[in-house]
Amino acid sequence: MSRTTFAIVGRERRFKKNDPLELRIEDIAFGGQGIARIPTEKGPFVIFVQNTFPGQLVRCRVVKCKSKHAECRLEEVLERAPEEIEPGFQDISGAPYTRVPIALQKKLKEDTALDLYRRIGAVEDVQSVYRGFVDSPKHWHYRNKMEYSFSAILHDPESGEKIDGFGLGFKRRGTWWAVENLDGDSGLFDEAVENQLHLLRDWFEATGLPPWHPPQRVGFFRFLVVRKSIADDTLLFNLVTSSTGIKEFSREAFIDKMHELFGNRIAGILHSVNDSTGERVESREGSSELIFGKSIITESMHGLKFDISMSSFFQTNPSCAERLYAEVIAAIDPANDTLHLGTATQAKQDVVMDLFCGTGTIAQLLVRHTGMKVIGVDIVADAIENAKISAEKNGTTGVQFHAADVGKFLLEFPEYVGRIRTIVLDPPRNGISPKTLRKVIRLGAPKMVYVSCNPATQARDVNTLREFGYTMTSLKFVDQFPHTSHVEAVAVFEKTARSDFQSITPN
Repeated sequence: MSRTTFAIVGRERRFKKNDPLELRIEDIAFGGQGIARIPTEKGPFVIFVQNTFPGQLVRCRVVKCKSKHAECRLEEVLERAPEEIEPGFQDISGAPYTRVPIALQKKLKEDTALDLYRRIGAVEDVQSVYRGFVDSPKHWHYRNKMEYSFSAILHDPESGEKIDGFGLGFKRRGTWWAVENLDGDSGLFDEAVENQLHLLRDWFEATGLPPWHPPQRVGFFRFLVVRKSIADDTLLFNLVTSSTGIKEFSREAFIDKMHELFGNRIAGILHSVNDSTGERVESREGSSELIFGKSIITESMHGLKFDISMSSFFQTNPSCAERLYAEVIAAIDPANDTLHLGTATQAKQDVVMDLFCGTGTIAQLLVRHTGMKVIGVDIVADAIENAKISAEKNGTTGVQFHAADVGKFLLEFPEYVGRIRTIVLDPPRNGISPKTLRKVIRLGAPKMVYVSCNPATQARDVNTLREFGYTMTSLKFVDQFPHTSHVEAVAVFEKTARSDFQSITPN
């Protein structure tokens, strides 16, 4: 009897953590959760395997096992699904669906995301408010930032073994210590950069300085981060090393090699020192120094220019972000002079509030394209300062930025009481906390335009918004990240029932 069969029949929790399995994927759930089912006398036992596709035969390893289901980490695709094709690019762990035709990717994202609103948000008639799927203008080479890792442990894709060596590429799926060398174009970032990365890796290795050894937490070379301006076709590099052996490293020779490979496309080069033992580019104790050129690149979006530093947040797919923001602008609908609230009619208010505004991209675009007054609010003071600088450079008037807590905003700025017509929400991937969402509701806006990079959290929030009188009237998906399981959602909520906003407690 095989180990897998014994585990199925011999224990209530059918598998142990780290048990290896070979499974045929039958179905898929939102977020790229492939589904396999094993028959048992009590009915099918469900196993979820992230980043898989129906029809694939996969090797995976158990991460968590409950009485009725298990979650596994994908290790290798043993057999491809019949629909998969050869993309002509090197496979990387961060893009598991490059072999899946884009039309099929769209259908899977659309179907599984809509199902979230039915199951989690209890929107049974979601098709009645669904307004369609917005494609990315580019399906390949759409990213404007990429992070490559060094490692002294390599994954050999042919043998499947871990070997010692000098690695520069992407972490092997399911590991934090092993790197698969990137030897050519992944299809996601800049073709010229990735086709020459192996030459740069050879140069790093020839210095005699070692790559980082994650388990031992020693070594010199740690990360290479690249930002690209799509508008200007320029590149900003950040080489992250430890301080061990730094006196033996020639920055001048490094700059010369970079110019040999990338020429006048280089806008700037930074060298950051990170002695933290964690596997992150940024370190609180680290330092960063500009060693060539400028520390920023400039990106263009809907006619506005934005200066982007290495640490700035900016949309990873700028051409698709333009389409995303166009959907937000259209949802604001400044031509509509009244909003209906039950049987009453409320006059149009004169302020749009952009919450989680960050560096103010959406706020500036709203002012430019609607002519309405916009208030950008973010609790991060540095982001607000950057937003103010960006607006000044663009000559954007009619926008004000405030570093403030959402719950205290109307107390600190009473002049906006009753004037907020629409709230734009664009929270981070983990969504809005219930406490913060209740603070947003207390602002009393007749309309909310909710942008989410995680439809699961947005579907969850539908229930709270419904409880306080908001109805979802429109929903669209935007494909910001082709060849991954991610999709963005733009939902419009309108106040269709009255409630006492001030009675809503933030807890």
